[in-house]
Amino acid sequence: MTTALAPERTLRIGPIALDAPVVLAPMAGITNTAFRRLCREYGAGLYVSEMITSRALVERNATTMRLITHHESETPRSIQLYGVDPATVEGAVRVLVAEDRADHIDLNFGCPVPKVTRKGGGAALPWKLELFRDIVTRAARAAGDIPLTVKMRKGIDSDHLTYLDAGRIAEDAGVAAVALHARTAAEFYSGEADWSAIAKLKEVVTSVPVLGNGDIWSAEDAVRMMAETGCDGVVVGRGCLGRPWLFGDLARELGGARSSSERSETKRADVDATLGFVAAAFRRHAELLVEFFEDEDRGCRDIRKHVAWYFKGYPVGGETRARLATASSLAEIDDLLATLELDAPYPGAAAEGQRGRAGTPKRPALPEGWLDSRELGAEASCALAEAELHHSGG
Repeated sequence: MTTALAPERTLRIGPIALDAPVVLAPMAGITNTAFRRLCREYGAGLYVSEMITSRALVERNATTMRLITHHESETPRSIQLYGVDPATVEGAVRVLVAEDRADHIDLNFGCPVPKVTRKGGGAALPWKLELFRDIVTRAARAAGDIPLTVKMRKGIDSDHLTYLDAGRIAEDAGVAAVALHARTAAEFYSGEADWSAIAKLKEVVTSVPVLGNGDIWSAEDAVRMMAETGCDGVVVGRGCLGRPWLFGDLARELGGARSSSERSETKRADVDATLGFVAAAFRRHAELLVEFFEDEDRGCRDIRKHVAWYFKGYPVGGETRARLATASSLAEIDDLLATLELDAPYPGAAAEGQRGRAGTPKRPALPEGWLDSRELGAEASCALAEAELHHSGG
């Protein structure tokens, strides 16, 4: 059965008009300048930075200042902030605006990592309604003409859902869009995303775009999510690991061409992704990482985590994979790639589906008494004081 092509759409986030309604989800250690540039070479969309800790930005931590620096080719420039203290988050937004470092700012309320939630941050924070309202309102005010958006999860667990309240609050606070990863913190990345929650959020938030996130493994998944939920765009995370060209597929499926027939004619079939095509993408990624780190050894070490994702399902032997995962120079990578059967065709289902670690459902780690009240008490305030850590997710 052939999936019907979605109507051509653009996505507007404040003054930013995107040629395709597609956003790259922030991923720690992944969505640095190198990866964002690579994805942009394949397709249109909004490419968001790794999550930046607000306190580290305000304190001008050297690593953080490097992470918020965009390549001259990146436009619009998008940065995601994480924070739990309204004044600190506001201060971080003011730094980005005053120093002209971003064209779009996103706030992370979706991180399910225990080290974050046990301090009351990430996906745990929207449970405290007034704290959430204060952070978003002050950040949106500080952003001024720079569009500010919010990314969140359904809630802490199935008994403590927060996304509808948070969506209403964020809309009233003046955000330019809201994005929902349709899982709870307890689910982590396990099971299937609950797309019906995206549809419910779309019914509640009506004046700004609603973006859907969760289980977008292909362009067809994106079309189906938008059709089933009515969302205005999609946020893609793990689905692009080892597949930066997914953004080309998404752009062709959801935007770019003027008609369905034109999109059908220009869409590159996934089965055309030969091993040579994938090897070239992997090599380009390594090259961009070397440029980003300004260090060949460090760049080649960073590409190692991507080996399994790029070559999933392809006839690349264990010894070659192991050697690629220990290569320390571009020349060594070139020699290894030259040994591959570069004309090997796309392996189909073996290369499809879930990428990255899903984990298993687990009881979220939370501050003592966090769920007793939706108001912020003294004990919760103490936990939040330690929450601004260098962790990401969501």
